[in-house]
Amino acid sequence: MEAEQSPTGTVGIVQVGHPVLRAVAEPYDGQLDDATLAALVAVMQRTMRLAPGVGLAAPQIGLPVAIAVLEDPGTVDPEIERVRERSVLGFRVLVNPRYEAAVGDEERVDFYEGCLSFVGYQAVVPRLRAVRLTGTDETGTPLDEVVTGWPARIVQHETDHLGGTLYIDRARLRSLAASDRLGAHWASEPRPRAAARELGFDLA
Repeated sequence: MEAEQSPTGTVGIVQVGHPVLRAVAEPYDGQLDDATLAALVAVMQRTMRLAPGVGLAAPQIGLPVAIAVLEDPGTVDPEIERVRERSVLGFRVLVNPRYEAAVGDEERVDFYEGCLSFVGYQAVVPRLRAVRLTGTDETGTPLDEVVTGWPARIVQHETDHLGGTLYIDRARLRSLAASDRLGAHWASEPRPRAAARELGFDLA
């Protein structure tokens, strides 16, 4: 499905219920010429930033191909930065990414997540603290690295999109909260301990 651009150079983000979000994305194997791929990456970057978000997978704009973009400016709260290991993540492109637990680190951590394709809600998702990321970037350069902390969470979230999995599929459902004043309060905790206590769910 072709994504229609707005005057801002962005495209619409499809919402949960759209079949493209539940399909396994087609591996990218050079289907686009260099100029078209660069244009797609630029549109995804602008769309992600304007939303705003810290990641966007091609299926979220209706394109079932295994490409995602990531970027996180970090947080101004030093406690959240420390507890969530939320370091600045510079803009990058993942093509045909895969992840697995990093060797010797099976630890899972629980934090609230939201999704640009599931507007208005957030939930606690247990994720691997450290993952081995493989795939390529947009130039075809191979990736094989260990990613930790909040960047690892973003990698997992966006790579899951390419397999038709949404964060809600992995979430602790009793933690589900609207992005209203109270829900935003739960999500603003460095760790969601009060939410777990008040809403009745366990943390890793």
